[in-house]
Amino acid sequence: MMDNFSSEEVAETVSLLRNEGVRDNILLEASGGITEKNILEYAATGVDILSIGEITHSVKTLDMSLEIIKARKSKTS
Repeated sequence: MMDNFSSEEVAETVSLLRNEGVRDNILLEASGGITEKNILEYAATGVDILSIGEITHSVKTLDMSLEIIKARKSKTS
């Protein structure tokens, strides 16, 4: 997990791990500060997972419920 790394720092870390021969054995995730404006920069770094908290930070809530009632049998059935 690379949290709050810049895209440049993520790319450098991926490169270092590749040079050490361990990159393919590690699942890499970047998070923190990733937005819709810079996601392509992070995607180009070679990480496996991008976590974007921005999509949940300003979500408006919606209160919903589901009521299930037993249907009556119709006289034709």
